[in-house]
Amino acid sequence: MSAKRDYYEVLGVAKDAGASEIKSQYRKLALKFHPDRNKSEDAGEHFKEISEAYAVLSDEKKRSMYDAHGHAGIDEKYSAEDIFGGAGFSMGGGGFGMGGSIFETLFGSSGFGGSGPGRQGRDMLYDLELTYSDILHGKDVEIDIQKDVACSGCGGNGGTRKQCSACGGSGRIRQSRQSGFASFVTMYPCRECGGAGDTITDRCKKCSGSGKQGGVHHISRKIPPGITEGDYAVSGEGEYVPGGQNGDLILRIRILDTQGFTRDGADLICEKRISVTDAILGCKIEVPMIEGAKTVNVPSGSQFGDVITISRHGLPSDSWRGRGDILVRLLVDIPRKLSKEQKRMVEKLRDSSS
Repeated sequence: MSAKRDYYEVLGVAKDAGASEIKSQYRKLALKFHPDRNKSEDAGEHFKEISEAYAVLSDEKKRSMYDAHGHAGIDEKYSAEDIFGGAGFSMGGGGFGMGGSIFETLFGSSGFGGSGPGRQGRDMLYDLELTYSDILHGKDVEIDIQKDVACSGCGGNGGTRKQCSACGGSGRIRQSRQSGFASFVTMYPCRECGGAGDTITDRCKKCSGSGKQGGVHHISRKIPPGITEGDYAVSGEGEYVPGGQNGDLILRIRILDTQGFTRDGADLICEKRISVTDAILGCKIEVPMIEGAKTVNVPSGSQFGDVITISRHGLPSDSWRGRGDILVRLLVDIPRKLSKEQKRMVEKLRDSSS
């Protein structure tokens, strides 16, 4: 990857994302692209990029420097060892690595599902359409999701509970066996409590001991100005798991384009068709803006593909400009058929130009 992408874009999180959301999103991407699991040709490069982004954004000091100065602030101040050292990464074999297995680092030694009792809830997907006006100003969104919520009768406990006597509340059974001079220890989920660490002595009548009931979960979020299309994880707002770890809510943000723009970072590009005579003589055209429209002048002698720049009318930019530009690409329509009079006039123009 020749040019560094924005670290927030790499992880797919907003710039005001909290530490838990950044970690959760990194965990998903790292598992997806780790070379031990993903054998695609570019998986290693993606994993390096993801790891570097997390190493910076998970460190308060480095993140502050990056927010203020971008990649230049990080590259000028920190070496590769400095960047990765603060996040528990190691450099080895000429590449980026992590101390121990990625599963140990992210989930604990027990692998998927964490080191404690309970289980991991599934992620949920929510499609969110934004207009360019929303991206310009930011937007407060209110989302209602149909999902299981904590039972109102027992508060999610499933009833009256007591510590499991078989595992002592750990949720796991430790079994040792001797073979010659070697001792082997095996850990497995407790069969009595199913790995929960406790058991129900008196089940809730409302939820029959499940600890959950169908309902509507309300979420309020601030969408920051300048956000890009993509998937953003809202930590812990996915599937509800009583006594376990909730999944994440994945906000899939898409742009509702009603003005015919193509986005390039903070710039917006549109195309306008003009006639040959308007290109030769010049004219006025109406160009869509994020809100409303604007009349601009097309200079005489304009060529096919010429671009008119309307400065600082685009989307929020991280650079000194404050806002990007609207770029209008001119498409000159050349008629396929001419009347005799039109042909005569064009021939006369050609003769006068020679």
